[in-house]
Amino acid sequence: MKRTRIAAGVLTAAALTAGLTACSGSDDNAAGGASPSSAAAPSSTAAAAPAADKPFGPACSAVPASGKGSFSGMAADPVATAASNNPVLSTLVTAVKKAGLVDTLNSAKDITVFAPTNDAFAKIPKDQLDKVLADKETLTSILTYHVVGKRLAPGDLSDGDFKTLQGAMLTTSGSGESFKVGEDAGVVCGNVQTANATVYIIDSVLMPPK
Repeated sequence: MKRTRIAAGVLTAAALTAGLTACSGSDDNAAGGASPSSAAAPSSTAAAAPAADKPFGPACSAVPASGKGSFSGMAADPVATAASNNPVLSTLVTAVKKAGLVDTLNSAKDITVFAPTNDAFAKIPKDQLDKVLADKETLTSILTYHVVGKRLAPGDLSDGDFKTLQGAMLTTSGSGESFKVGEDAGVVCGNVQTANATVYIIDSVLMPPK
């Protein structure tokens, strides 16, 4: 897959850890103990945007109503742990584990994660996906392209241009409850809060620019 053939050396695990450590808490467990109130995103000033504390989008109906994988359950856990309890994000969680990013993401402070659904990963041919999952450097680069180093409220996505942890810029657009991320991805369940991140579940996997 041409788009996943990213130049080697774009990102090393050491550089990633250093970048996230600069905005992380003291340890991974501390992130898991943050209260839901500390995870609330800043209020958006855009009149058309949904309430800052409310998830929105058609895929939100697939999120469990109660338990660890529910919105309230996810709000109590750091982002990688929260995602592991959400059944629509199991492929993403597998990728994060293979890249060795669980502790790194859980210890980061106030980030935004654009999280592809299982169906988003299913759009990639299996042989190509397996190849990416087996290439830790490429996988790390792709996954960190889905992370922005600050919390983004829905209104921030209306006309955004954000630097990702991978290093490249990511554009967003839209209004109300309809947002586009990058060239192809749409937000299907947005403004999901975890203890240390705001999550926007998306319908396509984002690929860093060459």
